[in-house]
Amino acid sequence: MVGPQPRDERGTDADDEFGFQTDDSRYTIATFLAALVPTALARRVIAVSIDTDRDVYELDEPVEITVDFKNRFPLPVSIPTPRQRRWGWTFDGDLEASDERRYTRIRPSEFRFGGGERKQVTFTWNGRLERTTDRGMAESIVPDPGEYELRAFVATEDGVFQPSDATTIRLE
Repeated sequence: MVGPQPRDERGTDADDEFGFQTDDSRYTIATFLAALVPTALARRVIAVSIDTDRDVYELDEPVEITVDFKNRFPLPVSIPTPRQRRWGWTFDGDLEASDERRYTRIRPSEFRFGGGERKQVTFTWNGRLERTTDRGMAESIVPDPGEYELRAFVATEDGVFQPSDATTIRLE
């Protein structure tokens, strides 16, 4: 048969007349469209926001953090990341409030978004800093009272525009 076949005769593994898989055509078309969006544009259309449940906390009190990622573009986008980490957060510049080395697979990855898609992550930070002593021992310490910056980011390559947002909390 020449040309497109009726849907019920094609089966789930058949290709359409253009060679696209028809069993999951939304994903295939979305993947194709995402490939057309330049990476520089994709990084700029992702909005990041970070928020906490309060602005002021007692020392050693857990902090609930919500991070939102929003694709402001009507088309799907994909942001390449140099490692398996797609996003992260910092406490005054310390990744995940720690000075410990974080091991992430070196294999590149992608942070994918559908058109207009929003992704939200909520987690609780225990309010302590993880530190490594001179002897290599890990210790958990309470930060001094004061104002601190919490930042959420998409883990793009160093030196490249990195979608991010920050908020300030006060520890008393």
